[in-house]
Amino acid sequence: MADMTSSAADLPPLTGADWPELEPGWVWLAGAGPGDPGLVTLHTLNGLRQADVIIYDALIDDRILDWARPDAVLEYAGKRGGKPSPKQRDITLRLIELSEAGKRVLRLKGGDPFVFGRGGEEAQTLISAGVRLRILPGISAGIGGLAYAGIPVTHRDVNQAVTFLTGHDRSGMAPTAINWKGIAMGSQVIVMYMAMKHLPEITENLIKAGRDPNEPVAVVSNATMPEMKIIETSLARATADVARHEMEPPAIICVGDVVLMRQCLDWMGQMQGEAPRNLDPLSNRHTKDSA
Repeated sequence: MADMTSSAADLPPLTGADWPELEPGWVWLAGAGPGDPGLVTLHTLNGLRQADVIIYDALIDDRILDWARPDAVLEYAGKRGGKPSPKQRDITLRLIELSEAGKRVLRLKGGDPFVFGRGGEEAQTLISAGVRLRILPGISAGIGGLAYAGIPVTHRDVNQAVTFLTGHDRSGMAPTAINWKGIAMGSQVIVMYMAMKHLPEITENLIKAGRDPNEPVAVVSNATMPEMKIIETSLARATADVARHEMEPPAIICVGDVVLMRQCLDWMGQMQGEAPRNLDPLSNRHTKDSA
């Protein structure tokens, strides 16, 4: 049995309850957040402290893996577009194998495993194979990563809805099942994951479907990490500006007037002594809520 005394001792006490125990044969499917180790949840930290084996994805910061048990086995299972990667089926079969061997397994994914992270597919296969499973959500880069850039995904003066979309389908090509007309006309704010490769086609689809070419766009690369890089552009200029600034994946792309709020809310820049560029960036675009 895992030494729950030592693992739980590092966590704050839960009034009237104990932290869950990762039991032999179980798999915990956990999100590690967008990158910054400080954004890892306590449940995921608890899993790191107990796991015999950690199967981890690309983009997991080494400092997060440092929280694993000293005797834990770390196995890399990262999938990166355009690079040699393990097949999804092989990853899932390995999880089943470890479970059947009685190992305490932590499957560690970047962001949230159920937001464009293949977590749903893995969980379905594991449960179908009789594996006992716990889901540990994480902070998604499409929310937390943009927050580090000073961009709120919602603002009462801008939007009452957010659309999250992925930049590629199962084949790796630009998604063809998306109703671009519906998204362009009905989505006040669009947040795109893994869209850098097909950005020219995606922006063209949105503009052809009626989206304003001058609409604000932000591209956030390596969100929440020390090497985070951000550009502010427009829908029409986004592809050229990404190339000009040599932006590289992983990146989150946000389309919508919430991007303007970065002029006021660039809190990381302000920590370095920069002054806000505009304290009311939406003043000329929306009627303010008097409440």
